Parts: sequence; C-alpha cells; structure tokens
Amino acid sequence: MKNFKTFILMGVMTFIMLFIGNLIGGKQGVYFALILAGFTNFISYWFSDKIVLKMYNAKPVSVNSDLYKLVQGLVKKADLPMPKVYIIHSNQPNAFATGRNPKNAAVAVTSGLMEILDDNELSGVIGHELGHVNNRDILIGTVAATFAGAISFLANMARWGAIFGGNRDDEDRGNPIALLLVAVLAPIAAMLVQMAISRTREYKADEYGAKLSGNPLYLANALEKLEIGVARNPMNASPSTENMFIVSPLSSRDKMATLFSTHPSTKDRIARLYEMANL
Repeated sequence: MKNFKTFILMGVMTFIMLFIGNLIGGKQGVYFALILAGFTNFISYWFSDKIVLKMYNAKPVSVNSDLYKLVQGLVKKADLPMPKVYIIHSNQPNAFATGRNPKNAAVAVTSGLMEILDDNELSGVIGHELGHVNNRDILIGTVAATFAGAISFLANMARWGAIFGGNRDDEDRGNPIALLLVAVLAPIAAMLVQMAISRTREYKADEYGAKLSGNPLYLANALEKLEIGVARNPMNASPSTENMFIVSPLSSRDKMATLFSTHPSTKDRIARLYEMANL
C-alpha cells in the first residue's frame, strides 16, 4: 500500500510538470528542465553520501566496536550487504542512512543517540535506517527531487513568460495571470508532494525496523526519547538534509509546519508502532 501511494504521488508530480510545460507552450522547456534537474540529482545521487558524511564530520567506527557489531548482526538477519558505519559527535540524538544502493550504503549515528538508548532501542533505530537502505529510499528521494527541481525550473519560466510575454506567438500566448499563479503555486504543490513521499517512506522504514529488531516497542521507545532529545539539543543541520535523519534535526517546528515536514509526527509514528505490537 505504501509503495502504491508513492507511485500515485509520483504521478501527481508528473502531471504538474506536464501541465506547466503545456501552459508555457514549449516542449523544449520541459526537456531542458528535466535534463538540468536530472544532472543535478545525478551528481547528488552518486556523491551525496560523501558530501553529507563530510558535512557532519562523520568518523568511521572500529569493526570491534559494539555499534559495528550491532549493525553487523542486524545486517545478517536482514540479508543485506554490510554498510559502512559512522559516528557523528553531536549531543543531539539522531541517525541517518545514505548511499545510492545497498552495496554502497552508510549508516551514521550521533554520540548523543548512543548515550540515551539501550541496545534494544538502538536496534530499532538501526533497523529503521536499514529499512531505508533495503527499500532504496535514496533512489526514490532522488527521483522525487528531480521532478521537484524540474517543476521549479518550469515555474520560473512561467513567471518570466508572464512578465515578458511568454514564448508563444501572439495568437497562442498563455494567459499572464494563469502563468503567474502557476509560477507561485506549482513549486509549493511539488514541494508538498515531495514531502508526502518522504513521509510515506518514513512509515515504511518504521515497519521494517520494527520487524527487524524483533519488537515494535524498541523503535517506539527510541522515537519518544529522540523527540525529547532533539528539542533539548538543537543541531546546526542543513534543511537540505532534514529528510535523511530518523527524526527532523531542526527545531522550532509549529503546527502548520507539518504540511512542509519531511517526517510524519513522532506521535503518529509511535501510535502505529504500538498498533503493530497489538497494544
């Protein structure tokens, strides 16, 4: 069901992009936007793991460390290739996975996370991150970002077209007011869809982590601690990497922000995990 919802959301992104392309009246603009966004996200897909790990000064852990052995045990249980394992020295409890596919994956956790979770709760968090690896969520996120980037580019074309008369001839010119509305609303719609895709993948990774760790309550308890820990220990995190973390590392989130959040509410995630545990 989660995969079907992601497919539908991707279809909505495609419709938005084609609608804008038709409105501004040029296939060349659509093609150029796709090429530009595709190139940008191609670079991101192949090098984002190195960029993000360096951004947060992540350090590889020893193969003899307890963290490495815990990841190794879960990987064997999941029948996945062993990812690289990193530690980030930050008081905020958090974790993320990156890498273009299971054979080139990395899992990073913060020192703050290691301090507040027991082994069972940590296994739930690592299981969640391995869920992202197994489900190839990095690829899905990249495709969604490609569409969102193309839509934003086309919206800019529509805005300039409305101001300077568009790229159609005088008899077939797009309505300037319609173009301006599309220029404003289309990027917002694309962002909302992209965020919805990200939230869907988070639920799916939660289910995977709950099953892999052996008890949904392990992850539920961990998420409850993480929610409190993140609020107490803000991280100087880049908004562009927000979707990668198991919980949003950003602070000062209000109720309206849930529409623009890459994560479902922690309360909802915990409730679903309790339902999995039949409680």
